[in-house]
Amino acid sequence: MKNKEPLILVIVVAFTLLTYWLVEPYAHSVMHKHVESVNFTYPDLMPVSKTGNVANGKELVTGAAACTGCHSIEKEGMPAMMDAVSAAASYGVNPPDLSEAGAIYDAKFLANLVVNPAHALKVEHKFDAAKGEMHPMTAFYGAGGDIDQEVADIVSYLQSIAPKPSEVTPKMAYENACGRCHAMKYENWTQIGEKPAFKFEKDSLAFDIQVLEYQEHLTKYMGKLPPDLSMYIRSRGEHFISTFIENPQAHLEGTAMPRVGVTADAAEKVIEHLADAGDTKRHERDSIGKTVMIYSVIFAIFALLWKKQVWKDLH
Repeated sequence: MKNKEPLILVIVVAFTLLTYWLVEPYAHSVMHKHVESVNFTYPDLMPVSKTGNVANGKELVTGAAACTGCHSIEKEGMPAMMDAVSAAASYGVNPPDLSEAGAIYDAKFLANLVVNPAHALKVEHKFDAAKGEMHPMTAFYGAGGDIDQEVADIVSYLQSIAPKPSEVTPKMAYENACGRCHAMKYENWTQIGEKPAFKFEKDSLAFDIQVLEYQEHLTKYMGKLPPDLSMYIRSRGEHFISTFIENPQAHLEGTAMPRVGVTADAAEKVIEHLADAGDTKRHERDSIGKTVMIYSVIFAIFALLWKKQVWKDLH
């Protein structure tokens, strides 16, 4: 019996692995379309061909390009022209603040977004210019000079005011790239921001009404209300979410969700924020898990030594 123990262990492990393969990876390969990532390189978009001029970019953003007519730039002391609900009523969704755009969004994506929003966002099926279906974001047709140079200037300006990519937190990346469409109740996040702790219930109810009004406009714009993402990391997994962020059409052709256009680093931070929200104890559990593994190894060693001692006495 003693000599058969390794063989029994091998058989048990083999059948366990076979069962896992049948139930988990195989099932997912059949039930979910597999999409390979291109590492957020956006090969269908035209690259930035010129070296940008920051000063001219600022003049364009605040002038001819009229970016600040819809977008706030809080870092530069330029507040939003409208509150979130009013903006959603006008555009379908509240345009993002541009203070962090240069660090969160890919430069090539930003450049293409400026000149052709529907194409950059991959929502041309929803906004067909030939049919008069224009995207709410107005395209930039140039300010009279070399449009490629002007677009490069705009991107350079946005990058110059943005924090360093290493300074972008998971929370910042999520709120800017996803938080205007997706709520996250486990993080107390609504589409118009975090819900404050109100002293009076009437103020809390007033905030809830604003959220509902915003969601109503967003639903009309998107076709349905985008889901709360509190537990999405558990129900979908990191690979699915990453490739869906990168190219929603690859997973769900015809979806109203736009391509977000974030960098690979920003996407990782968005997923990290989702993971933190979906499993608030994960870091604590990982720490405890290491301790348990060390204990298990030590226990196994002592158990093996004890077993050998018992068998020795029997023989």
